Amino acid sequence: MKFFVDTANLDQIKEAKDFGILDGVTTNPSLMAKEGIAGAKAVEDHYKAICEIVDGDVSAEVISTNFQGIIDEGEYLASLAPNIVVKVPMIKDGVKALSYFAGKGIRTNCTLVFSAGQAILAAKAGATYLSPFIGRVDDTSWDGIQLISDIAEIYAIQGYETEILAASIRNAKHIVDAAKAGADVVTCPLSSILGLLKHPLTDIGLAKFLADHAKANG
Repeated sequence: MKFFVDTANLDQIKEAKDFGILDGVTTNPSLMAKEGIAGAKAVEDHYKAICEIVDGDVSAEVISTNFQGIIDEGEYLASLAPNIVVKVPMIKDGVKALSYFAGKGIRTNCTLVFSAGQAILAAKAGATYLSPFIGRVDDTSWDGIQLISDIAEIYAIQGYETEILAASIRNAKHIVDAAKAGADVVTCPLSSILGLLKHPLTDIGLAKFLADHAKANG
């Protein structure tokens, strides 16, 4: 399973890369705004900066919600760097755009997915990645991990090549559960990934090893 970090913060991206586990990055307008990135030129420069750090895919989201606007934005974003993946919303014109981009060889990430039916549409349209939002599904009292499992089963049966990119990850357990459910990728804050490191028995064991070493070596 691939690990993407969901951020526009360059320091966090560099830290994830230095950690040795970074496969890609996902961003969105909210994350750009959080970093104080505003204006077309600033956004363009920031995407280029991210792509210079990251060897893997970088999802860049369109703002438009009509077909022509999505196409225009998507082609512009894809021209910024070879590892840009155009992030397209799960709406009618978005699905049409996914099909258009697939025909042009432009890779896509279909975002804001909350049902297996939406996942089928995205795969049929040729999306490269599909982003089901686990945490937000859980917030509605449904099961986000079960959604990942359902999509993985459908994709396996139908032979769809779209990769399942589990999004809206809230904690380290979500990562483990998404892996078990069949997600190809998880995208989340670096803090959630680092949470996989933590276990009290590791801390206890390390403390004992260090204490024994100190005792044996005076």
